[in-house]
Amino acid sequence: MSVAETSAPALRRPVTAQQRWGRIGIYAFLGVMTVFFLLPLYVMIVTSLKTMDEIRLGQIFALPVRPTLEAWATAWSSACTGLDCTGLRIGFWNSVQILIPSVILSILLGALNGYALSFWKVRGANLLFACLLLGAFMPYQVFIYPLVRFYAQAGIYGSLPGIVLTHVIFGMPVMTLLFRNYYSGLPTELFKAARVDGAGFWAIFLTIILPMSVPITIVAVIMQVTAIWNDFLLGLVFAGRENLPMTVQLNNIVNTTTGERAYNVNMAATILTSLVPLAVYLGSGRWFVRGIASGAVKG
Repeated sequence: MSVAETSAPALRRPVTAQQRWGRIGIYAFLGVMTVFFLLPLYVMIVTSLKTMDEIRLGQIFALPVRPTLEAWATAWSSACTGLDCTGLRIGFWNSVQILIPSVILSILLGALNGYALSFWKVRGANLLFACLLLGAFMPYQVFIYPLVRFYAQAGIYGSLPGIVLTHVIFGMPVMTLLFRNYYSGLPTELFKAARVDGAGFWAIFLTIILPMSVPITIVAVIMQVTAIWNDFLLGLVFAGRENLPMTVQLNNIVNTTTGERAYNVNMAATILTSLVPLAVYLGSGRWFVRGIASGAVKG
C-alpha cells in the first residue's frame, strides 16, 4: 500500500454540523425553487387534460377524473383565430419555415464575422465590432419602422424572405460576439501555420476553424432556435398574414372568444407552442454548458 493511500483517510475532515445544515438548506432551497417553477407547468398540463365541466369546479390543482386529449386535438387542428378555425398546425409549419433558414444564415454569418474579426485584422475591424455590439443591445422597436419602409420599397414586406432576413439581421450581432470571443481563445499558431502553407480565407475557415467550432455552434443553435421560435413582435410585424408564426397564432387563439373561454384548449395550445424550445433545452442542455465553459464568454 502506498503512502498516499494510507494517508488519504487521515486527510478527510469530518463534516461539521454547520456544513451539514448548510447542505440541508441548499437542498431545501433548490427543492422549493423546483416546485415554484414546475407548478405552473403542472397546472397547464392537468388543465389541458380536463373537460370544461371539471374546470368549472375550480379545483385547479386536482388531477383530471377522466383525462382526455380532445383539447390538444382542438388546439392543433380546429381552434379558431378570428374567422379562421384551423388551429396551430399552419402556424407550426410557418415557424419551421422561418426557423431553419434564419438559424443557419445567422450562425453562418456570425461565424464568418467572428472569424474575420479575430484572425484577419482588417481596417476598421474594431469600429465594425463596436457597431455590431451596439446593435445587439438596442431595442427592436427602434428599427421596426425603417425596416417596414425599406421592405415595402424592396417588395419583401409581409413575405417569408422578409421575416427570415429580419431574424438574420437581429441575430447577427449576438452571434458575432459569441464566435469572436470563442475564436479569440483558439491558438493562433494554427492560423499562422495555415497561412504559411498557402491556405486562404475560405480554406482556413472551412478546414480548420469550422471543425473546431462545434461547442460554440451548439450554443448558437440553442440560442437562435429559442429566440426565433419564441419571437412574437417580429413575426407579427414582418411575416404577413400567410406566414404568421406559431406564437402569433397562439395569441390569436387565446384572445379569440365566442361564448365560453376554453381554458383547456388555451393550455394545450400553449404547451404545443413551447414544445420545440423545451425539447432543444432538454436534449442539448449539457452541450450548452460545455460550449459556454469552453470559451463562449471569454474575450
